[in-house]
Amino acid sequence: MYLYGKNSVNERLGVNSRSIRKIFLQDNFDDPRIIKKIKSLKIPHEQVTKKQLCRMKRADNLGGIIAQVESFQYVSFEDLVYEPGNNKKTLIFLDRIYDPQNLGAIMRIAACFGGFAIVIPKHKACSVTETVLHIACGGENFVSVSMVSNISAALIQVKRCGYWVAGAIVQGGKDLSGVQLPQPLCLVLGSEGIGVRYGVCKHLDLSVSISMRGAPISFNVTAAAAVFCYEISKQRNYSV
Repeated sequence: MYLYGKNSVNERLGVNSRSIRKIFLQDNFDDPRIIKKIKSLKIPHEQVTKKQLCRMKRADNLGGIIAQVESFQYVSFEDLVYEPGNNKKTLIFLDRIYDPQNLGAIMRIAACFGGFAIVIPKHKACSVTETVLHIACGGENFVSVSMVSNISAALIQVKRCGYWVAGAIVQGGKDLSGVQLPQPLCLVLGSEGIGVRYGVCKHLDLSVSISMRGAPISFNVTAAAAVFCYEISKQRNYSV
């Protein structure tokens, strides 16, 4: 895989440099902190022209740097569910999220708040691609992502292990600002337009909505993820 952009590559250098096989720098690249890290870690690197760099990866905002890295490693779902200790991560289930921009942004949000892991379906959804990693901006180094064959079956499994399942719905759920979210928790976020599918809704222990007192429109899934992660993190901190 190719990781591109200064922030993404710089974060990988600091956290998981062993996954980097080679770095390609545009001939006028000038960022002393990154160059210093590359040399100190003795990572193979090569200077190339802008044209050569663009041939390697057709994308906006390459930032003059591309890192060839190992393929993204998904975490076993069982490892997430049966994680030892009392402070289990909140699992964010993404039901049919197709846009890599959304998946990458949600990974970044989850990484920033901490204490979250992400579960995505194997079919009819976006996987972790190079675009997702670019949007995550290094978040992939701090948040585990698991891929499952069936969301409903996975929810049944986590409920048997003591997790509560909350679904984010646009209207008709309990007001997020006034509900006490049980722990350990799974949060289900659905695709824009469709929301959480009916077959998945059957497994929810509670439905939660964000109170919208302004214009009669709704957040996109990324904005909703940020609001829910903030509230979950706040409640976890207060309960410590």
